[in-house]
Amino acid sequence: MKKMLSMILAVACLMMALGTFPAMAEEQTVINLFYGTDSTGALQQIIDAFEAAYPQYKVNWIEAPASQDTSHDMLVTSLAAGESVYDVFSCNVIWPAEFSQAGYCLAIDRFLEQDDFDLDDFSQGYVDAYTFQGKMWGLPWYGNVGMLYYRTDIIDTPPTTWDELIEMAQAHAGEGGTKTGFVLQAAQYEGLVCNALEFIGSYGGTVVDGDGNITINNDGVRKALTKMKEIVDSGIVPENFNSFMENECTNMFLAGEAIFMRNWPGTYASAVDPEMSQVSENVGVAVLPAGDAGSAATLGGWGWMINRNTEHPEAAWEFIKFVAGPEGQKINAIVASQPPTYMPLYDDPEVLAANPHFANMRESLEAAFTRPVSPIYTALSEIMQINISNVLLGQATVDEAVVAMEEQMNAKLAEYNQ
Repeated sequence: MKKMLSMILAVACLMMALGTFPAMAEEQTVINLFYGTDSTGALQQIIDAFEAAYPQYKVNWIEAPASQDTSHDMLVTSLAAGESVYDVFSCNVIWPAEFSQAGYCLAIDRFLEQDDFDLDDFSQGYVDAYTFQGKMWGLPWYGNVGMLYYRTDIIDTPPTTWDELIEMAQAHAGEGGTKTGFVLQAAQYEGLVCNALEFIGSYGGTVVDGDGNITINNDGVRKALTKMKEIVDSGIVPENFNSFMENECTNMFLAGEAIFMRNWPGTYASAVDPEMSQVSENVGVAVLPAGDAGSAATLGGWGWMINRNTEHPEAAWEFIKFVAGPEGQKINAIVASQPPTYMPLYDDPEVLAANPHFANMRESLEAAFTRPVSPIYTALSEIMQINISNVLLGQATVDEAVVAMEEQMNAKLAEYNQ
């Protein structure tokens, strides 16, 4: 046994001296990723591309619940406890202020500076959505913005203003088998806030400022709510307009019963599918109409953040820089048809070949209007839902609603800051 051990040691020494001893595999850094189900396979392709480009890293995908609310609560529970279970996590566009204020995520300004990462090529609305109190808290990945769908067999050129939309809808009432002029999301839920913010943005209004202060009592908001009330009173919307969410709008438009529809880009695939839509060959998509301050489209979509307590901040940054950068966004756009927030991709032939309707999205993304960036966004949204519904249903005047929203929002903010 002693002789055998001596021989093995001698051979090993000789191999080391000759440089032929097999090198030990370099240990990989594991990046734990929190993201939901992806039936398209796009994220896995991005992970594979990242791992091929950076073999020193291994991504461990921890699948999040399908429900956005459940996913949010699971994240908050883990992050609030100071856990480092997740190094990076996907983030809804309305979460950055809440998560940054609570200390859940890492500011990425130093990474942006060290890598000279240029944000100028990203949609400014999405950059704003991940900015709070002067710092950048994540990178936007894919976008979602409100758009105007219209019947091309009835309307040659889409309206450029809200007033034109009213006029066209009234002038073409009943044409092409339609039963209504315009459908929008007006039920008392988050969708109503998204629609209202598009009016608010198009009339130059604001809800909060960059520091989270309440600014909703302004002329732009009053003009916006006045125009919304004018539209629902004009006879161009269904009588039960206040029960309409995305699905109700989609169903009515695809059945050929509406001339115009406000909805998200994801509706396009169904609208042009002849098996699902009776108007598949007559669907146009345009930027939303403008008020006196231009056009505005409410932001939806997702991005990426880094856990403040991650043990691998540099590795986490390399991943979110890749997944939300040009290569990751291109894969996501082609494979999953998710609208990029990296604007040069709207000139990419491969992206446009896979998504012809993206040609109409650039202007909408450039007109993107961020939902109020506030750590109490959910509470602000609920206040807006109730008061705007009251205006549309004639249960409160515009002035009464604006004053009420200001008072209620400031009370919630004071409660939060206690």
